[in-house]
Amino acid sequence: MTISEFISTQPEERQALLSQIHEIIIQKDKTVIPVIAPMMGKEMIIYNAPGTFKYGLSSMKKYMSLHVLPMYGSPVLYDKYKGLMKEASFQKGCINFKSKDEMPLKMLKDLIADCSKIDLRALRENYLKSKSKKA
Repeated sequence: MTISEFISTQPEERQALLSQIHEIIIQKDKTVIPVIAPMMGKEMIIYNAPGTFKYGLSSMKKYMSLHVLPMYGSPVLYDKYKGLMKEASFQKGCINFKSKDEMPLKMLKDLIADCSKIDLRALRENYLKSKSKKA
């Protein structure tokens, strides 16, 4: 299934917003490649960076969700955007939203631009190195 086909299977009132979010992600973060794949028991758009998952965009029954792994690993990013996107529901590593009002596209562009600078593979390697030094 293509990205366009996936979006076209979502509720009609969500399709434009999902398309806009998808375009922002691929324009602002050139490190990712989008694919349709299952995550947490549901098919969604998965954006993989070299060697790792970076983002996921899903449409659930009552809301849409943007999984943002760089935000999960960065309390600074998390706190910054939780403070800016007051209408959205922030979880540990994802943002749940029902409309464009809850997911302002200008702020999303800034979030993805900030996340695009984060090399998750390097973070993991550094984490594993520091963990092995402690052992």
